[in-house]
Amino acid sequence: MKIMFSAGEASGDTHGASVAKALLSKYPDATLFGMGGDLMKAAGVDIIYDIEQLGFIGIVEIIKHLPTFFKLRTFLKEAMLREKPDVLVCIDYPGFNMKLAKVAHDLGIPVVYYIAPTIWAWNKGRGKDIAKTVTKVASIFPFEAEAYQEFGVDVEFVGNPLVDIVKPAMTREEACTHFGASPEARNILLMPGSRKQEVQGLLPTMLSAAEELAKSRSDLAFFLPRAHTIPRADLEAIIQKYSVPITITEGNNYDLMQICTACIAASGTATLETALMNVPTLLIYKVAPITYGIGKLLVNIKDIGLPNIIAKRRVIPELLQGEVTVSNVCHEMSQILDDTSIYEQMKLDLAQVKVDLGAPGAVQRVADVIASVAMKEA
Repeated sequence: MKIMFSAGEASGDTHGASVAKALLSKYPDATLFGMGGDLMKAAGVDIIYDIEQLGFIGIVEIIKHLPTFFKLRTFLKEAMLREKPDVLVCIDYPGFNMKLAKVAHDLGIPVVYYIAPTIWAWNKGRGKDIAKTVTKVASIFPFEAEAYQEFGVDVEFVGNPLVDIVKPAMTREEACTHFGASPEARNILLMPGSRKQEVQGLLPTMLSAAEELAKSRSDLAFFLPRAHTIPRADLEAIIQKYSVPITITEGNNYDLMQICTACIAASGTATLETALMNVPTLLIYKVAPITYGIGKLLVNIKDIGLPNIIAKRRVIPELLQGEVTVSNVCHEMSQILDDTSIYEQMKLDLAQVKVDLGAPGAVQRVADVIASVAMKEA
């Protein structure tokens, strides 16, 4: 059984690695290859294109780099022709992966889409394209599966993989020792994203806010887990401009989360991870103005934070675009840090979000779906 993967960013690399481990555990003779990162490589995937070279967000930014994507698609098509995989597994990254799925379909290669395009949020027309080119969608939200069924897509709700993945490996005491954290301190997590543009756009505001928050709260300590797609030197170059001490950490993110009081995070998977770890979080995000303007016309959901979408109401605060100021970040974080009732209610709401995500076992169910499609078509 030969399986090709296409993951285009850090979160996809994480999900791809988990699925690869599950596949090789059950099918040790399987051959896995494709586009991904260090985590997928460590899990046994032969990486033919490293995603560290990708990091573009927003419509304007992607347009600037269209030649790169065209070349990459051609490169991966050649790999399909040469290797003849039994199935292509597309993980998230819809702008690129939907086109790659069509390439595979035209070559007669079945496609499984995992972490599929969010047609429930915007661009419902993608549902028709998915129905034409994708053999099976492994859905991670029940409401997502319902949206795909409306277009006649062969979809299966497998549960959310983060329920399996987001778990600490250490005790709180071990984690404090590992990260050099004081048990008495209130540790604040800074998660500016896994793409260079996100980090450059959001981290300076986070650090300025951290400086202000620390002035009146001597018990705060700040930790920044490095996404493996961001060089440590890039983070250090930004951090050195600010006076607040920041500890950059490497790996063991969920162990770090369990000793953190609160978090400031870029919109994305990180907010769902902190929800599962029951860490009250402030979501912030901004992109190029034209990208945001077009997005507002297309998106049909009120909130962008995954915990808020799952809860169907705002359970964590969101600051977007012009709202992302040092003053606003400090105000929202002060509410979380200083108002016990707000803090405890947020923890209760996040606990319910975890329940709503369903039972464990999603990763193995995805692996079984992939193997089933691969062996049926082989």
